[in-house]
Amino acid sequence: MTVDVRHYVAEDLPEIRQHILDIHVEVRQRDFGLTGPFYDVERFDERLTAYSSRPGWTAVLGFDEGDPVGFCFGTALAPDTKWWNNMLTAVDPVVTKEDGKRTVSLNEIVVRKPWRGRSIAWQLHEAWLDHRAEERVTLLVNPLAGDGAVQAVYEAWGYRKVGDQQPFPDSPVFSVMLRPRKQG
Repeated sequence: MTVDVRHYVAEDLPEIRQHILDIHVEVRQRDFGLTGPFYDVERFDERLTAYSSRPGWTAVLGFDEGDPVGFCFGTALAPDTKWWNNMLTAVDPVVTKEDGKRTVSLNEIVVRKPWRGRSIAWQLHEAWLDHRAEERVTLLVNPLAGDGAVQAVYEAWGYRKVGDQQPFPDSPVFSVMLRPRKQG
């Protein structure tokens, strides 16, 4: 199945914010039962606002017959990024050196239940990366999500775990994953 993928920049956020928030609530809270302050829509909206305020933030949304089915978004890691600050495992400083052009962070990727298992997440992911210029992409994934199945999907997409981190006191401990933006 193929969806209509549309690209957005920070200036477009007012147009797509409600779609993103609605999908977040539907998937994270209703489908997966993720509750607590970290997953509240208000906290998610605060993170969305913070991410989109950074230079180079972009997003894609997928639509099926006009219905929003999923999204992903992220931004380049600046030279002064805090992305690597909350590592719980030691990582070679060569890996964590950023210049604003080396690494893009995939902050979120979410697909609604009726469209899962149809390669929609992959389509959104690759469409988003096709418009990025960085050499590599990083993301955080809860290793317990889907009893490890979510992390296994990222591994199948070429990501490799480089360590663990807990970016917020009330967030889960995430696996930090990294891969080249373009697969060889």
